[in-house]
Amino acid sequence: MEHAVNPLQTRLGKLTLHNPVTVASGTFDLENLEFFKQELLGAFVCKTITREAKVGNPPPRLFETEAGLINSIGLQNPGLDAFIAVNLPILRSHLTVPLIVSFSGNSIAEFGEILQRLEAEEGIAGYELNVSCPNVENEGIAFGVHPETVQCLCESVAKRTNRELTVKLSPNVTDIATIAKAAENGGATSLSLINTIWGMAIDWRNGNSMIKKGIGGYSGIGIKPLALALTYKVANTVKLPIIAMGGIYSWQDALEFLWAGASMIALGSANFIDPLVVPKVHEGLHQYMIENKLSLQDVVGKCVV
Repeated sequence: MEHAVNPLQTRLGKLTLHNPVTVASGTFDLENLEFFKQELLGAFVCKTITREAKVGNPPPRLFETEAGLINSIGLQNPGLDAFIAVNLPILRSHLTVPLIVSFSGNSIAEFGEILQRLEAEEGIAGYELNVSCPNVENEGIAFGVHPETVQCLCESVAKRTNRELTVKLSPNVTDIATIAKAAENGGATSLSLINTIWGMAIDWRNGNSMIKKGIGGYSGIGIKPLALALTYKVANTVKLPIIAMGGIYSWQDALEFLWAGASMIALGSANFIDPLVVPKVHEGLHQYMIENKLSLQDVVGKCVV
């Protein structure tokens, strides 16, 4: 098949994007764009914000393992008021690619309040609902654990916005496909997966945890097979486009996730290792499509099993 003028063009729900490469929230900021042209990103996802400012967890809260990274940052962020007053104007003035604002709340009402405030602001193309935080309405159990809660949350916020609405799913559940279906039924227009899995590291010499909180979120190359399997499983359960992440370090890794059913891929831990990973992945994908006379639509979800 003859390739399109732009073989990397993709769709994420309500958005048409020039390419499928984006970044995982909390792993990339504006200073990273000093290393390459931002047009090599399909979209920019900011660090998750919450209604109130958070100082995060006590250090040490990062530890590099043999195959990835354990983090226990604790959603450190300036809070919604400061984000709108300070961070958002800076993002608007610097970005030429679509901005997706990631946010989280501790109740369905709080998610709605945050979205309502953001709806009044310009320069936002979409939202990422981070449902990995504790839900105070449900004894502190994370939102993303129960499909009924995820569906209610999506129903509540979807009717309040015409912007792109992606839900970031946690793999720390019994069946991620059931959660994905609940998000789709609730009105989400895309999905983002996977968030970090539980991880721990211990100093064998003295028994001390390498992370102050003990258990943290494990990301990086070690979780790639799991992330790939869950991407494939969700893609075969729902009709929503997927932003896939989890151990993507190269354009070949990215291509595997596209074959599995993702419409976009997000680079996370790889940004800490190589500040040029975005242009490398973009160039590799583009060259592959050109050489094989393919467009992204010829690849997405076409894994042969």
